[in-house]
Amino acid sequence: MRCTYHTDYCLPLPSGHPFPMAKYPLLCARLLRDGVLAPRDLIRPVEATIDSLNLVHTHEYLNRLAAGALDAAAVRKLGVPWSPALWRRSRLAVQGTIEAARAALDDGLAGNLAGGTHHAFPGHGEGFCVLNDVAVAVRVLQREQRIRRVLVVDLDVHQGNGTAAIFDGDTDVFTFSMHGERNYPTRKMRSTLDVGLADGMQDVDYLAILERHLAAILAGFTADLVFYLAGVDPAQGDRYGRLRLTDDGLRRRDRRVLETCRQAGLPVVITIAGGYAPTPERTAELHAIVFEEAHALLR
Repeated sequence: MRCTYHTDYCLPLPSGHPFPMAKYPLLCARLLRDGVLAPRDLIRPVEATIDSLNLVHTHEYLNRLAAGALDAAAVRKLGVPWSPALWRRSRLAVQGTIEAARAALDDGLAGNLAGGTHHAFPGHGEGFCVLNDVAVAVRVLQREQRIRRVLVVDLDVHQGNGTAAIFDGDTDVFTFSMHGERNYPTRKMRSTLDVGLADGMQDVDYLAILERHLAAILAGFTADLVFYLAGVDPAQGDRYGRLRLTDDGLRRRDRRVLETCRQAGLPVVITIAGGYAPTPERTAELHAIVFEEAHALLR
């Protein structure tokens, strides 16, 4: 299985910052150590072009990002301090998802060891998300005429509000979000299908809801490609999650999504989205699960 990764997915943040930036190199090292990936499986992206980013994001926002001209309110909303390295890192991650999508169309299954930045809107970023990698990848591949209809399965615990807003009213893109009903963002956007979950939900109920809705979606929507945002913040103990999925529950979740899509003949792109376990090492351990399941599925 081919996956995109760049060492500059990780950049320094101020001491005590809540975002676990170290999870990216830790995840890559873990997957290589365990034989889930081999060095030859890694695709090294370059920065996404402004032309590609303009398919989703506004000229004004991109110009402010490039120039470091975000005002204080925009930086607070973003949740991470602007720097030239952040601008570059964000473009690398977007291109990582574009290249992973191309690989998935060729191979049936591929991933980005980052991505899933689903809180980014056309004209602003928020919730640690600068650019919306999945939305840009969808528009790039549509422009290349490699795909037309897309299913976005977003199982991060926080609603993909930016992605929902970008594709609102677009009948060629089905956005499915299962998220904490009382969790961030306070103001939800409209996905094609939103499923709000109660705080404290555990494996059995979560998996039953997922199976029911995923089967119904695939029965009623014909897609050319699936983007799977495999956020691990539904896990018990997550700092921002409020749900209580076990490691086995996450594994069964990922297996079910991948198996169901593959059985339907759909290529799948994996992005890792969010995860805020007590340590970056634990976060990387949880993110590794979806790639372990993908590797097992391909053997």
